[in-house]
Amino acid sequence: MVEIKTDASLDAMRAAGRVVAQALTAVREAAAVGSTLRALDETARAVLREAGAGSPFLDYHPDWAPTPFPAVICTSVNDAIVHGVPDGYRLHDGDLVSIDCGAALDGWVGDAAISFTVGRARPDDVRLIDTANEALEAGIAAAVVGNHIGDIAHAIGRVCRGAGYGIPDGFGGHGVGRTMHEDPGVPNEGRPGRGMPLRHGMVLAIEPMLIGSGTDRHFTGHDGWTIRTLDSSRASHAEHTVAITDEGPRILTAL
Repeated sequence: MVEIKTDASLDAMRAAGRVVAQALTAVREAAAVGSTLRALDETARAVLREAGAGSPFLDYHPDWAPTPFPAVICTSVNDAIVHGVPDGYRLHDGDLVSIDCGAALDGWVGDAAISFTVGRARPDDVRLIDTANEALEAGIAAAVVGNHIGDIAHAIGRVCRGAGYGIPDGFGGHGVGRTMHEDPGVPNEGRPGRGMPLRHGMVLAIEPMLIGSGTDRHFTGHDGWTIRTLDSSRASHAEHTVAITDEGPRILTAL
C-alpha cells in the first residue's frame, strides 16, 4: 500500500532529510586517507544525536540478513555496491567510497547516498561517480505527476546503459515515509509508461547503483550484508528522497 503524504507531512520529511544531508556532508569532510570506516560512522552518529534524530539503519534486520545492521551508515568501498558495514578498515589513497545514510525525526524518515573518492581520484572512478549522479538527476526529472514508476526506471537505465555501466539486478529505490522501506519499488531500469502512476504526495527514494565493468552480476560478502561486484570492478551509488508534487519533484534530502 502506498501512503500519500500531506503537504505538512512533506515538510516534516524535509526536516528529516536535512539531517541526512548534514550527516553525509560531515562524513564526506571527515573521510581522508587513514580514516577508519568505524570513525565515519561515529561522525554520522554525532550529527544524528545533535539533531535529536534516530537511525532507521541501526538494528535494521530484514529476513535475508543474518544479523541486525550495526551502524547508522552503510560504507561501501571500491567493489562494494551497497550495504557495506563500517569496520576498522582504513581508507587508502584512491579509494572510491559510497555512504548511505538515513535519519528518523518526529516519526518521518529521510534516506540518501553519495559517492566520492579519497585522495587522488582515478579518472575512471570520477566518470563512474559522475554518471551515477547524472542517472539520479534523470530519475528525479522524470518523477513528475502524470508519469509512471517505469518512466523513472527508464530514465535511470538509459543513462547507466548509455555510459556502458552495469546495473545490479534486484536492487533499486523504494517508497519512504514513516519507515525506511515502503511501497512502491523503484527499479533502476524499465519501460516508460509502465507501473504505478505518480501522484502528488508520493515520496520515493531514487537510487541508481552502477557497476563499472558493465556486468550486472554481484554477490553477498561474508558479513551477510555487503553486496559486491562479482568481477571486483568498482561501483557507485547515488540517492535522494524525492517528493512528487504538483509543482514538480521536491528533493527532501538536499543540503
